[in-house]
Amino acid sequence: MENNDEVINIVMEESDNSKSNIPVIDMREFEDLLDSEKAYQKLREACEEWGCFRIINHGIPTPLMSEMKTVVRSLLDLPEEIKQRNTDVVTGSGYMAPSLMNPLYEGLGLYDFGSLEALNSFFDQLDASSYQRDVIEKYAKGVHEMAMDMGRKLAKSLGVKKIDPLKEWVCQFRINKYNFSPESVGSSGVQLHTDSGFLTVLQEDENVSGLEIMNKNGDFVPIEPCPGTLLLNLGDVAKAWSNGRFCNVKHRVQCKEASIRVSIASFLLGPKNGTVEIPQELVDDEHPRLYKPFIYEEYRSHRLSEKLHTGEALQFIETHNIA
Repeated sequence: MENNDEVINIVMEESDNSKSNIPVIDMREFEDLLDSEKAYQKLREACEEWGCFRIINHGIPTPLMSEMKTVVRSLLDLPEEIKQRNTDVVTGSGYMAPSLMNPLYEGLGLYDFGSLEALNSFFDQLDASSYQRDVIEKYAKGVHEMAMDMGRKLAKSLGVKKIDPLKEWVCQFRINKYNFSPESVGSSGVQLHTDSGFLTVLQEDENVSGLEIMNKNGDFVPIEPCPGTLLLNLGDVAKAWSNGRFCNVKHRVQCKEASIRVSIASFLLGPKNGTVEIPQELVDDEHPRLYKPFIYEEYRSHRLSEKLHTGEALQFIETHNIA
């Protein structure tokens, strides 16, 4: 990665000196036999205490990230009538226009970018050029592989060995645009929420901040962009799957300056078929099962219909609620 040492130094300096920073995970440390045990411990602690962390040396080339941002901006600037062709596969997976709840936000989406058929459908809906298709395909492949690898590392950090089912989990893609203006400074871009799925990979806007997370004390922590890195968040599925050990981080986007903010999010959601279930390694006499097995899309639908945006829907799959 170009200028990677510079990126690392910037991040580490922020980690030492800024109370607003979050854990930084160097992916190269997992490859070093001397550092790997410490790396897994650091990863586990980041997930338990924060539910989010920044990664460096993640394998996505910096030039590709830059190209992807250019392509994303061009798609989000398409005429409204073209963007509306980006229809839902499941609720919320297609084009989202500004709404009363989130008037500054709009986004385009793709339900499963691990599927070539789904990718081609997305391209056709938006009349994507061959260049745009090529960039998105390369980016999707890299992020999908990295998300699956991180899923395996998260499992290993807890001592879980059987992790093959993650291969069948849907990976959703969403590109986000926040239409910030002088009049909107100080207002909300997206309300406080948790992500419903397992893991979110976010490429932030490298120039415009606005993301804030809530720590365990209930304080909002501003997350400043750091070019060349990726931000990872854990969602409701991760909390349930880990038997309550991982934190499903609450976060929001605030308008802090009058500039358009663009971000690229990839969501490892849950299995297409079958249930989300706590691994047996995480259940014993001292750690009883907290959540019953559930189907992700049923959980997500319940969360949406009941407007439970910050993880409250997990109470309905807690084991003490079994009739």
